[in-house]
Amino acid sequence: MSGCLFCKIIDGGIPAQKLYEDDEMLAFSDINPMAPVHFLVIPKKHVENIFELQAEDAALAGRMILKAREIAKERGCEEKGGRFIINAKTDGGQTVNHLHIHFLGGRALGWPPG
Repeated sequence: MSGCLFCKIIDGGIPAQKLYEDDEMLAFSDINPMAPVHFLVIPKKHVENIFELQAEDAALAGRMILKAREIAKERGCEEKGGRFIINAKTDGGQTVNHLHIHFLGGRALGWPPG
């Protein structure tokens, strides 16, 4: 989708520190990390938010979660854990209208968030 920040990253128009890439998804470090470990996993298919996922996207969504878990483990967060976040729409704090999973770890995270 033209104008979408994450679509531009997928297309290579905007550089990113890639952690993983395949035909369906891309994982990259957050440009403004909120924790020592902060990365995103996004589908290459443009889906605006979790409310827009279709039944045929279920396997992709599952693979994205598993990939986020795998990267978190690779980055040393398995023992103490971290936070997997999917923001949705304005009230959910979504700032880029392209589905994405954040992972934050490497330090204790408070609850509730702001």
